[in-house]
Amino acid sequence: MANRFNEDIILEKVKAYIDFTYSQHYGSGKIQSTEVTFDAGHGESFCIGNILKYAQRFGKKEGKNEADLYKIIHYAVMLLGQMDKEEKEKLKEFQDHMQEGADEW
Repeated sequence: MANRFNEDIILEKVKAYIDFTYSQHYGSGKIQSTEVTFDAGHGESFCIGNILKYAQRFGKKEGKNEADLYKIIHYAVMLLGQMDKEEKEKLKEFQDHMQEGADEW
């Protein structure tokens, strides 16, 4: 089925934008400030706040700036990635706990 809104092309552009950000100063260190923010327990609010900031800015600062939309998507992707990571960690903890119980039998 064809993408009516060029989603396939846009997703390629999103991937290129995200990859580009890692080649900039954001990705130059061993850990990103966003990782520190998540580790401190504020990552979800940080991402949501930035999504809102760039959504409200779109169309006002520099007109309909595509970069604002890419930033919204990138923060959403980071949040989704963190949620996925946390879910996998919970599953691993559960599996380890179940294995410990089985080993005791």
